[in-house]
Amino acid sequence: MGRTKTNSGGGGGASQSPMTSEGSTSTAVAETRIKDLLKELYGLIHQIQDERAQGEHNLTNISKTHERMQQEQKITPYYKNKLKGLYKTAMQDAELEAELLRKALDKITEVKSIRENRRLADSDRPKPIMRRGVLMSMLQQNAQTLPLWVSKPGERPPPLCGAMPADNNYVAKPGDKVAARVKSDDEENWILAEVVNFNSSSNKYDVDDIDADEGKERHTLSKRRIVPLPIWKANPETDPDALFTKDTLVLALYPQTTCFYRALIHEPPRKPQDDYSVLFEDTSYPDGYSPPLLVAQRYVICCKEDKKK
Repeated sequence: MGRTKTNSGGGGGASQSPMTSEGSTSTAVAETRIKDLLKELYGLIHQIQDERAQGEHNLTNISKTHERMQQEQKITPYYKNKLKGLYKTAMQDAELEAELLRKALDKITEVKSIRENRRLADSDRPKPIMRRGVLMSMLQQNAQTLPLWVSKPGERPPPLCGAMPADNNYVAKPGDKVAARVKSDDEENWILAEVVNFNSSSNKYDVDDIDADEGKERHTLSKRRIVPLPIWKANPETDPDALFTKDTLVLALYPQTTCFYRALIHEPPRKPQDDYSVLFEDTSYPDGYSPPLLVAQRYVICCKEDKKK
């Protein structure tokens, strides 16, 4: 199932000309910014550790206070006031730690954005053919490092968080990964692709097949043939409504391929690091579905096909 393209050799691209002065300056600025962001991230991580240690100390005091109350078998005004103060402090500690975590995630996102922009700036250069094993490893890493959405109290997950669809007027940016419905050999398939640009006058995208044999295979497609991939993972413990539920029909990336196929959700993730368990449509099995297979949140999207081919 799925494309089984294999690239002969690891292939380096064509030789490249030396960087221009302007390109060299831009690279130096980007490197300096990344170093500054990593320093800030390092400081935030230490703040998070300190805040967590302080919070754990306070939680220990809460636990000890409850133990004393159980031993004395009575709730006095003293204990009520003490617990009220301790719980208030615990909530403040948790809110501060969450805010520091959000800031740290923002720094990580900015670093990734700078590196992606640098990669796009070099996109017109000859692109080396990537070995399949390297490509599959890269896609897996991309799914694992997808940022987790951390909601504030009462806040709803945004579009493109888990199963949350994009807004109708959403336009994917250059470099974004999408599912693209392309036609080849009189057959249509949903493939994993990268956005090159969007033409607002024609309402069409130019996208590159992520798994092209010759480094690039470009398609020009209408907006309805593109489905943006999630840009945040949904947390099953805090935002279960942002996940596809059991028996929902979806499109999912078949393991070790770069094609999306129709599937049913067998089990949604239970923890932030978990994948979906899905059943792919497969006529080679008596019930028409494959055994359960694991697919990351990054590669499970709404199904835009109404009829079975």
